[in-house]
Amino acid sequence: MKNFALPKMAISMPLAVLAAAFLIFINEVSFQQSTTAVANFEQAQQTRNAINQLIRQVLDAETGQRGYLLTGDLRYLAPYHAAVGDISENLDLLRKLFIAEPSQLNDFDILSRHVSQKMAEMDLSVRMRRDGNEDGWKFVLTTDVGKEQMDAIREQSSKLSATSIQKMEKGQSQIKKALQLSRIGIAATALVGLLAFYMYLIQTKVLLASGQREQEALERERDLLEKQVRDRTASLAELATHLQNVREDERGHLARELHDELGALLTAAKLDVARLKSRLAGNLPEALERLEHLTRTLNTGIALKRRIVEDLRPSSLSHLGLVASLEILAREFEERSGLSIATDLETVELGGAAQLTVYRLVQESLTNIAKYANATQVEISLHDFESYISIDVKDDGQGFKVESISPGSHGLAGMRHRVEAAGGKLTVTSTEGDGTQVGAVLPKDA
Repeated sequence: MKNFALPKMAISMPLAVLAAAFLIFINEVSFQQSTTAVANFEQAQQTRNAINQLIRQVLDAETGQRGYLLTGDLRYLAPYHAAVGDISENLDLLRKLFIAEPSQLNDFDILSRHVSQKMAEMDLSVRMRRDGNEDGWKFVLTTDVGKEQMDAIREQSSKLSATSIQKMEKGQSQIKKALQLSRIGIAATALVGLLAFYMYLIQTKVLLASGQREQEALERERDLLEKQVRDRTASLAELATHLQNVREDERGHLARELHDELGALLTAAKLDVARLKSRLAGNLPEALERLEHLTRTLNTGIALKRRIVEDLRPSSLSHLGLVASLEILAREFEERSGLSIATDLETVELGGAAQLTVYRLVQESLTNIAKYANATQVEISLHDFESYISIDVKDDGQGFKVESISPGSHGLAGMRHRVEAAGGKLTVTSTEGDGTQVGAVLPKDA
């Protein structure tokens, strides 16, 4: 079936390409013709409007001139002077338009000459009226010089307007031809496109069954891969939880060993030092001084042992409960780091594993704050609700972009896994320059 579809594709593709190329060619030709026709049409229309406006301006100037001559009222000269300035600008515009039309430039020069003569005649009569030469301006007013110039202006304007109208009609004809050409090209392209589309439908029908079979095979493979990914993810999660539990067991075992063995050794050494001090009392001052130093060293070692044991496995959890353990953790961390830590802790009912999860969350958060946050104040809150509890650790440090956390950030990843393994949800919100808040919600029946 695929071998049958290939010749169809080999024919339909060139047909589609040929139709597209032909349509592009037809559209480009039509576009060029239409663009040229529209440009000529716009120029002719602009020329015609400018000529009509020139006639109106000359008439306005003549009206203002005659009003002033007959009344002597200077207010009539305002529209006259305005029209004179507009006529000069309009003549400059027309000259620019006719520069590209040498055949009409001669007619425009004639029109410009008649307009200049008409304006000179009106300017002369206005000056004579202003100078009080009554006989002069009345003589000019009664002659036919102004009418002859105006008739000549109208004649030349009509001639130029007729030429502009011919250009407009020519442009319309060009646009019509371009539209007809586009119409023929689109019709031909549509026919070729329909033929190519028909052949494409045949090819698609042939390939559809094969594609459906491939799609079904891909879906089976995808389902198999998804199942394998789910199984592997579940296995990894179980392994991570197991390793975490093993780690806690080892830490508990090490804490017991340190408490029982090392604690006993340090305590015995301290008792021996005390006996030596009692026997040497007053005899060897230098030896007593060294024994005092040894006692302080042993006390420091015992305190260090106690802190290490509490870090490995907080005994206060089993003896004092979660709230007291968090208070002790906050106070000790406050003394070591110099941070100001405020607590808002409610009594909650949680199992031993869940309590340890909350304790480790707060412990890890405080460690991260001391390392990276550059904070001065920390708030720890623990709230009890009907079916769940919430724990939040918030600082006023420098913050960071949450989306920029790298996959290698094992601290947050470890906290997230620990919380999710307990059936809860961890959230981290932070803004650069506005601190960070690490929060978790855990069900009471975790």
